[in-house]
Amino acid sequence: MNLVSKYNIPAPRYTSYPTVPYWDNNLNEDSWILNVKHSFIENNKDGISLYIHLPFCESLCTYCACNTRITVNHKVEGAYIKALLQEWQLYLKQFNQTPLIKEIHLGGGTPTFFSADNLNFLLLSILNTANVAEEHDFSFEGHPSNTTKKHLLALFDLGFRRVSFGVQDFDEKVQDTINRYQTFDEVRNVMETAREIGYTSINIDLVYGLPYQTIETVASTISQIILLKPERIAFYSYAHVPWLKPGQRKYTDHDLPVDSYKRKLYETGRALFSDAGYSDIGMDHFALSNDNLFHAYKNGLLHRNFMGYTTNKTKLLIGLGCSSISDTWSSFSQNFKTVEEYQECVASGKFPIAKGHILTSEDLLIRQHILNLMCNYETDFSITLCNKALFEKIKNKFSELIEDGLIFAQDYKISVSENGKLFLRNICLALDARYWQKAPVKNTFSTTA
Repeated sequence: MNLVSKYNIPAPRYTSYPTVPYWDNNLNEDSWILNVKHSFIENNKDGISLYIHLPFCESLCTYCACNTRITVNHKVEGAYIKALLQEWQLYLKQFNQTPLIKEIHLGGGTPTFFSADNLNFLLLSILNTANVAEEHDFSFEGHPSNTTKKHLLALFDLGFRRVSFGVQDFDEKVQDTINRYQTFDEVRNVMETAREIGYTSINIDLVYGLPYQTIETVASTISQIILLKPERIAFYSYAHVPWLKPGQRKYTDHDLPVDSYKRKLYETGRALFSDAGYSDIGMDHFALSNDNLFHAYKNGLLHRNFMGYTTNKTKLLIGLGCSSISDTWSSFSQNFKTVEEYQECVASGKFPIAKGHILTSEDLLIRQHILNLMCNYETDFSITLCNKALFEKIKNKFSELIEDGLIFAQDYKISVSENGKLFLRNICLALDARYWQKAPVKNTFSTTA
């Protein structure tokens, strides 16, 4: 059996540990407030991060596994912004001083579903209650087909310098199947406009493993993107979870490239990125040497949280909006997923907590080691007696990974081999005590290949 087939199993993407399906759900509003207050006191001097979830899209992209609401009614913008600001006020009441914002990311959904004026109002309302760190990082996700110059100007004036455009694929058959349309010219034009305005980092999202993709079509899409020289490229593995996202039932497993062929799609892209000067700086992510994500990786400063890879090692992340996840480092909470339940809860003056988790001492140790592997491709268990004890507890999980050449182990240090980088989720899974201690949660994770 080849390694791709052997390790092609459902596994988390590890934007957190523990992963959401294994949370103890042992957190209520009172304990959440205590954790927020403590984390703010400890971490505000270094700055906090804000993630704002804007769930609305005008049409359903069938491949998408994000929490979205499909509508063409733009009147929903006002009520949702009101709820976001109500939730922010709930947090402000817990802070003992003015927050210092180091990072903002607008995700979705489609943030550019909202008008530029409404985004300006939302963000100004938040920024007027806070200080902004001198070296801040503000970014947003934009659809190439509806991100206007007005959007780009409004957000630039508020301090945004980074934008991520979701392209996924240029092939017409693939686009028709996933109901996601944008042309090369649209992408080129919006990138040129962003650069003329002054944006310094542009990311392009691409996906491999989509229905009807071939090595030739993926190579064609990537070659076109490389012509535009975005500073970053995220090359994600398609997550096929039709039991969670019914829109994916538009096609079947027979339409998808799988196992070894899907891996060849990734290897094709990786080679093309390398030839064009992009460095592999983390799972699914590639960057040019002039981008600060590359510098963070090279200097051992890369971080990973619910927003993905970031250059900011903030330990307090406030998630605003439906389905958003907040992180105090010692606890997590996730908001209600439906717009209506979220809006109703914050309107009543309560935190919209649907579930949460308070991390144990072992959770915190494992979290750091998974973070080290995800960001630095190595971790060291020799730092403390507790870490050594943890290593002894889980080291039997490493033996097969060592035998297959995916990791190297020396004393208490684990490092990922070049080939092992392709199986990073599997390597982190070996450390996932909750996954192994509890019954596997069925129909939750996408496969790793």
